Amino acid sequence: MPCGEEDGSTGIDERYSARAMHGLGAWILGRNMFGPVRGAWPNEGANADWKGWWGDTPPFHCPVFVLTHHTRAPIEMKGGTIFHFVTGGPDEALRLAKEAADGRDIRIGGGPATIRQYLQAGAIDELHFAVAPVMLGSGEAMFAGIDLLALGYKVTEHAQGENAMHIVLTK
Repeated sequence: MPCGEEDGSTGIDERYSARAMHGLGAWILGRNMFGPVRGAWPNEGANADWKGWWGDTPPFHCPVFVLTHHTRAPIEMKGGTIFHFVTGGPDEALRLAKEAADGRDIRIGGGPATIRQYLQAGAIDELHFAVAPVMLGSGEAMFAGIDLLALGYKVTEHAQGENAMHIVLTK
């Protein structure tokens, strides 16, 4: 159940969730975070078979820039989310997100490979990392090959929530 809804959390986890959405102007997602479709997109626009994991009203409520190798027309969803598909790489996605955000915050929503690219480029000022006690399988190592200390990051905050440990790294 999502935080703040019936049977949801209203404690520490909810406060970190709300804080993540405050001052938000744009998101950047890796293609795998948008959906399970691989290769060329099967179709386009409003008739697309896959429009993301979130249904008709995604939780973003702002422009979302999805890194991909395959061109796709933007998809406008309910609630103000517009998915833009960027084929020019992380630098182009960041440039477009900055333009769209107009001085507000940009969230890098993952997955791990996308976050690592932006960490290594020095483009992330603050990283909120939530660790939940759930076994998910082999997955992808979040900080593989990254020396966070050498990049100037330090733990500036940590709190045990109801369902996760919240760790904030700041540069």
